[in-house]
Amino acid sequence: MACVEMEAVLPEIDTTDEKHRILAEVFGFPGFRPTQAEIIDTVIAGQSALAVMPTGAGKSLCFQVPALALGGLTIVVSPLLALMQDQVVALQLAGVRAETINSAKDRGENVDIWRRVAGGEVSILYLSPERLMTDRMLAALARLPISLIAVDEAHCISQWGPAFRPEYSDLSRLRELFPGVPLVALTATADAVTRRDIADKLFGADGRIFVQGFDRPNIHLAVTFKQDWKQQMLSFVRRHQGESGIVYCLSRKKTEETAALLGDNGITALPYHAGMEKWQRDGNQDRFMREDGIVMVATIAFGMGIDKPDVRFVLHTDLPGSMEAYYQEFGRAGRDGTPAQALMLYGLGDIRMRRQFIEQEGGGEERRRQEHKRLDALLAYCEAPQCRRQTLLAYFGEDKEACGHCDLCLDATPAVDGTELAQLALSTVRDTGQRFGAAHIVDVLCGAKNEKVRKFGHERLDSHGTGKGRGKPEWQSILRQLVAGGYLELDLEGYGGMALSPRGQALLRGEETFPYRPDAAPQPRGARPKGSSATKRTTAQGQEQKWEQEQELSERDLELLAALKTLRSSLSQARNVPAYVVFSDRSLLDMAQNRPASEAEFGHIHGVGQAKLKKFAVPFLAVIAEHGQ
Repeated sequence: MACVEMEAVLPEIDTTDEKHRILAEVFGFPGFRPTQAEIIDTVIAGQSALAVMPTGAGKSLCFQVPALALGGLTIVVSPLLALMQDQVVALQLAGVRAETINSAKDRGENVDIWRRVAGGEVSILYLSPERLMTDRMLAALARLPISLIAVDEAHCISQWGPAFRPEYSDLSRLRELFPGVPLVALTATADAVTRRDIADKLFGADGRIFVQGFDRPNIHLAVTFKQDWKQQMLSFVRRHQGESGIVYCLSRKKTEETAALLGDNGITALPYHAGMEKWQRDGNQDRFMREDGIVMVATIAFGMGIDKPDVRFVLHTDLPGSMEAYYQEFGRAGRDGTPAQALMLYGLGDIRMRRQFIEQEGGGEERRRQEHKRLDALLAYCEAPQCRRQTLLAYFGEDKEACGHCDLCLDATPAVDGTELAQLALSTVRDTGQRFGAAHIVDVLCGAKNEKVRKFGHERLDSHGTGKGRGKPEWQSILRQLVAGGYLELDLEGYGGMALSPRGQALLRGEETFPYRPDAAPQPRGARPKGSSATKRTTAQGQEQKWEQEQELSERDLELLAALKTLRSSLSQARNVPAYVVFSDRSLLDMAQNRPASEAEFGHIHGVGQAKLKKFAVPFLAVIAEHGQ
């Protein structure tokens, strides 16, 4: 298709102070967060930009503020209908003329919205990439004064991103179709390779890349080796009883079974996976977004663009696919900035399965090589000898001191020299022919004489019984860490047999050392774990931070806060939107602490712009006045 020439010329606008006025009057915020103002200035000046910002850092304002400052029409490309709808309603409540055209609406409603778009009555239009990149839509938009195009969840455009969507790749045509229109791309998840790929596809060398950082200090990070994953999961989720959370599973079957298991144990849990009927998925997601205390048990089909701020935990029952995927998935917790927890359970079987997935997905040799490298980085994170957050951020190019509150900082098991133990394990792998899995190698090490050991004559090997002084769990841990460290390679086409890598051969010859970190002792089967000292300290620390603002509230003020939440819930239900779209928890805390008595005072509450002042001042002031007497 030929390049689209813009038929309308937008007037020049003096926006020196416009962005600050919009921030205060429309969104009710006193100032910009780090990097926001610079990104907004870049876009307003007509230059394209890629913004990589951690979840909760305010990416949406980086295109919403310029959209209102520039005038004309801003197109926002978003991957999920539910996310588009929630953002549109939130903008409308703030007085912004925003709309979305999508397949969830009937044709008459979409036609009516388009008439208002064409008539200049809409400032921000949300579209999916599939709807935007049709010839008919592109031709229609070419007749309108497009001032800005924003691409949300921009990692979807890169084949190196953790959630690549082929339909996003067509967006690379936008700079030719709309010359002179700045593009702003936004994501929370992009390493250096992905960032460059996004920028090259969307705006080549003509844009700027902003990387604010990847740290989410409010999320406690922890990794635990699988021992009895069902009991481990139940123990963890029970500690978050009544809170919203996400449990990720690798398969659809496991998702269904896990949701049922949680339900049988008194926890409200809903399944979500691509094999369900659309109405079931949408219904479960809607409940999760609008109700408190729901646990969503899901495959990776769930989560992209989920903007629920009060998710208090994310649990992975299986190893994710890469560091980027893991960062994106656990990043759905704690978007409100208050403490949250991320726990991953993983085992040797997960490693083999992930390697198999990479080999089977296709995409060429270079892609497979890159994906194996990404998985290697995630395994290094799982087996990190010190601060987990340091390892995570180093992967994304950030140099940080030890955080002091991940599982390793709080309660790390010190690494020991495991070279001799590793050599025993490697010798056994070599002596048995480098074709058996971990279970058989452990049996040989421990001196077992079961049918399989006798069948292959392995009871006669010199290595048989050399590990009798150690239990099976310890040998399983050693083998897992040898695989994660690249000393052993897994047979991906057979039955998980292990073979020595060049690095493992060097270790066996005494040319390398092996730092080994013993796993924590397993809980008795069926017992409800009390939690490690790390968990206890993190929970206590989290609660202290979580209610930091509320500590100054009296008992009477806490009653007011509860009443404000009740009012917010009724208003959100009446509008069929999540509660946080009406007001965030921070706004309600601000009301409870400062007790505004007039509309003028209410206008100074965090998150109260002019539109929300007109819509909500009267009912909230009435509740505050009632509790003030």
